[in-house]
Formats: sequence, structure tokens, C-alpha cells
Amino acid sequence: MPELFMPPDVDAAREYFRAKPRRMESKLSTVAAAVARYLQDGDYIAIGGFGTNRIPTAVLHEIVRQGRKSLGVSGHTATHDFQILAAAGAMDRVDVAYVVGLEARGLSRSARRMFEEGRLRVTEWSNAALAWRYLAAAMGVPFLPARVMLGTDTQVYSAAKEIVCPFTGIKLLAVPALYPDLAVIHVHQADVYGNAQIEGIGVSDFDLARAAKRLIITCERLVPPEEIRRQPTRTAIPYFLVDAVCEVPYGSYPGNMPYEYFSDEVHLGQWLQAEEDSATLAAFLDKYIYGTTGFAEYLELCGGSHRLQQLRRQELLLNANGDTSPDQGGQQR
Repeated sequence: MPELFMPPDVDAAREYFRAKPRRMESKLSTVAAAVARYLQDGDYIAIGGFGTNRIPTAVLHEIVRQGRKSLGVSGHTATHDFQILAAAGAMDRVDVAYVVGLEARGLSRSARRMFEEGRLRVTEWSNAALAWRYLAAAMGVPFLPARVMLGTDTQVYSAAKEIVCPFTGIKLLAVPALYPDLAVIHVHQADVYGNAQIEGIGVSDFDLARAAKRLIITCERLVPPEEIRRQPTRTAIPYFLVDAVCEVPYGSYPGNMPYEYFSDEVHLGQWLQAEEDSATLAAFLDKYIYGTTGFAEYLELCGGSHRLQQLRRQELLLNANGDTSPDQGGQQR
């Protein structure tokens, strides 16, 4: 029987959010301190972004570096983020929508092995259903009615429940609200209070930020509050939802950061190659995560400022040319 890993208890969530401080005060933190404070073994986490776009890589590395285990994970449009956690064996249960694949790049062998070896408890959803679970939580309702997944094996292996519409009598699926213990979202810019702005598509991050009990924001750059107020309609995530703000330039690397830098396809290929066998993967993780003091050192190992500027020029050139063809990761540009 598929498991519902996080109960859609809207009253308990309301009590939690009611007690959450709403003072406009500095929430600046290092990534290491934020992970140590807001994530414990056994927690359930959700990750913002989409595919390899705007993923909070620095926080994921720190989760691995600090040895967090037995995590529940919301696998919504997950690629390299899921790969990192799988390589470290940090998870024991997952709500699956899109995982294992790195789009056109191939499959993560670490992630695939976790499923094949039965090391994960799994409940399935479609991408839309998992996104609507965040939406239900953000709305403060225990479920949303939907027609997605009806009549499919995905429905069979989900924890959704069939219901009858009281107005039309048609069959629907009740998709339960999802309240993660922690969400991690990487954004373009934020102020010290946590007001965060995203350029381009936000996918489900608007709802995820409102559904999560705790929220860590990493940003490409910190800006003065006056800059946020200058364009208030761009603020997708307001300060009172945020627990920690960490400035991490190139924090989505080796993923893509829209309008900032392109994905490092060479390094993503190295990840996939390292997963071929356990010894190679262990050495790879020792070099790039366990053996580093933080994300800045990881960036240096991957080519430092020279490589990062190459990726920045590549992204800027694509945008200047108005390129709308699929990139190497299979995403429409």
C-alpha cells in the first residue's frame, strides 16, 4: 500500500505557522550554519528550481557533508539535486514525480541503484499532482480535487484517494496537501530579511515557499532592501516565510541559472561517469564534497573563475541571440 509520508494536517500546520516569528530582522547565515540549525536526520525536504535550472547545489553539498541521513524527499522535477542525495545515500523515502534522469544527459546510476536495491520507500505522483500538493498546503486545505492520474498505474501507486464531486457526481482524485519540514530554494537576489526575487520561470517555488515549515534561501547576490522595494512585484517570496538567507554566487552550479550562467555539461558528465562504480564514486565525492571546506572550494576544483566566466558568457550570448532551441539538458530556452 503506497505511503503518505507527510500527513495533510492543516490545523497542525496552521499552529506551526502562527508561532513562526514575523519580525523583519536579518536572517543572514552561512550555508553550514543554516543546514545545522534547520535540518535534522529523518526530516522531509523539498527542493526548488526545475530540472537542472536554479537548483540549490551549495545546500545539497552541505547536507551531504554534514552526513544527514534518513531524509524524506519530494522528487518534483528533480535531476542533479536528487543525484547528489542519492550518491550519498542520504534518503530513505521519496515522493516520485521525476527523478533518476538528468534529462537528455542520461540516468543517475546512484539514484537508479537505490530503487533497484529497495533502499527507498516510494510513492508515485505526476509532476502536476506533486505541485498541486504544495498548492493545497499553501492554501491551507487538506487536499485539492483533480483529474490528473485517474485510470493510470501512477494513481495506483500514489496515496491519492478517489472522491465524487458533490456538484456534478464525477469521479475525482483528492491530492493531499504536502508540508515539507524544510524547503531549499535558490534565487537570483534577496535582501538580508529574506525577501527574494526570481528572474524567469518560478515553476512551483511560489507555493513551495508557503507550504514549507522551514525555508532556506540561497541567492546569487544580496541586495539592499531598497532595491527590493524598487520593484516589489518581483518579490516571489516574502521575508516572513524565510528562516535563513545565504549569499552563494554560482550557487546553482553545475546547473543552469537563467540569465546568469549556463550549466556545466562537462562536469555533469563527470558526475555520471563517476557513478559507474562505487569506488570511483567514493573518490569523486571525497574530492568534490567531503574533502572540501565549502562550496567556494568546490567551484575552484571545477575550474574556478575562468570556467565560471565561460559559462556566464555562454548564457549571456544565448540570451542576446534570443536562442529558443533546446539546450544540452533538454530544456527549452
